[in-house]
Amino acid sequence: MHPYLTLIGAIIAEVIATSALQASQQFTKPLYSTIVCIGYGAAFYLMSLTLKSLPVGIVYAVWSGLGIVLISLVGWLAFKQKLDPPAVIGIALIISGVVVMQVFSKSAHHA
Repeated sequence: MHPYLTLIGAIIAEVIATSALQASQQFTKPLYSTIVCIGYGAAFYLMSLTLKSLPVGIVYAVWSGLGIVLISLVGWLAFKQKLDPPAVIGIALIISGVVVMQVFSKSAHHA
């Protein structure tokens, strides 16, 4: 499987797990708590698979950067958490950083 597809799977699993973490209400809801454990397990497993062909710094930067952006959107849409202008600017800078790294860095390509 292509390492970036695996990385996208890891990011999606992490976003699901983190969203469930919010919904678990400090692990008092068993269903959401189970989703947290399975989601983070899947996220780290899939991320580890990408490390066979991509550098750890690139993998972690993309995983954490896109995870932050997606979780911010989930928080805004699903949990009605406000994003003020500095938060939106910060998210835009994160996206810009990931794009710059992917487009211009030679480190972002297969090892």
